[in-house]
Amino acid sequence: MKVEKIHIENFTQFTDLPIELSSDVIVFIGNNGAGKTSILRIISTLLSWLIARIKQEKGKGSPISDLDIKNNANYSKITVEVLADNQTNFQWTLAKQRKGFKNNQNSNLKDVTHLADLYRNSLTQNEKSNLPLVIYYPVERAVLNIPLKINSRYSFEQLDGYDNAIIGTDFQHFFEWFREREDAENEKSRITLELIKNNPQKIHEKFLYDDKQLTAVRDAIATFIPVFSKLRIQRKPKLRMTVQKHGQTLDVTQLSQGEKSLMALVGDIARRMVIMNPCLENPLHGDGIVLIDEIDLHLHPQWQRGIIQRLHNTFPNCQFFLATHSPLVISDAKDLECYVLDNKQLTPLKNLYGLDVNQVLVEAMNTEIRNEEVQEKITELLDHIQDGDLKQANTTLHQLETDLFTNHIELIKARLLIKRLEVLHAKNK
Repeated sequence: MKVEKIHIENFTQFTDLPIELSSDVIVFIGNNGAGKTSILRIISTLLSWLIARIKQEKGKGSPISDLDIKNNANYSKITVEVLADNQTNFQWTLAKQRKGFKNNQNSNLKDVTHLADLYRNSLTQNEKSNLPLVIYYPVERAVLNIPLKINSRYSFEQLDGYDNAIIGTDFQHFFEWFREREDAENEKSRITLELIKNNPQKIHEKFLYDDKQLTAVRDAIATFIPVFSKLRIQRKPKLRMTVQKHGQTLDVTQLSQGEKSLMALVGDIARRMVIMNPCLENPLHGDGIVLIDEIDLHLHPQWQRGIIQRLHNTFPNCQFFLATHSPLVISDAKDLECYVLDNKQLTPLKNLYGLDVNQVLVEAMNTEIRNEEVQEKITELLDHIQDGDLKQANTTLHQLETDLFTNHIELIKARLLIKRLEVLHAKNK
């Protein structure tokens, strides 16, 4: 399932914005307040109706709120067109009229009901049929909330993969699900060990049970954070989730904010995928739509670089909608569709793959590569060198040397150029 078109009318700051999409990875960049979050929220709002009607025949998704209607407009209307697995397009519209005005705009939800019925019928015929993931991770996503005590046992069903799908990471459910699966895994391994003791010639330890769903989640996390291994629940002396990092066992609450954020994000996507795709050989290859606001949140630049490619490699059949402020994120992935939001309009950007970070800052993000005052001084220095004014060049150089570290690349280049000019002037005397 893929989103192919979006049309926005009078929603927050947007008056009339059609968007056509063709990629599996769509990235929105722009200044704070440009509308990146609004677009992600629009998509999640529209898709929430699909989730609701898969779960219940007449389920209701998220509405357009009064505050979403653009100032001075009488209504707000948003439309999405989705290409389903059967290569059929489905389009639905959500509309909201401002209170006190005549209702000239109507929602049209026939197609979303029809599409949801297809999935419901499939589940009726085969309760293990696969479902598409739909999930939105807002900036305010919670990272870790691990309960120390679980008072009741849970039976996680396929439709539970949609729980809290529009509010993002729910690590408590991840912890509860992981514990339940690991308890089952441990019990089956215990039974296998007993069989080995009783029949050592017939059964080998290599047949110890590994839970398929847990293995997929562990593999997904290890792909993103290779220094992590052996994610497990420790039950004594107290209940906690632990992970090995560089061979040292740590409580996950001891991890850095970036590590916790990425582990929670990837773990949550993987958990939902394995719940919703029980019949796939690799449940991480199920399809779906994942929206992540500020994908670079809390991440070191090393982790920002390559995160899109790792997402795509780990969940190859998902379509990702991402918002970011990081030039490293958008310059390190092939085949992404990148749009810059400015003045309430979207402008597609050329392929940014492999560009120098400074080029991305200047060309895509309209941002200087260094402090404006320093840049002016460096420009002044280079102008003096270009004009052959060695006295002024040296004066400006000395001024910069008091503010910048000695081995600053621009100062090194300037010294070489000044030295070359001094040699030429000496020869000409």
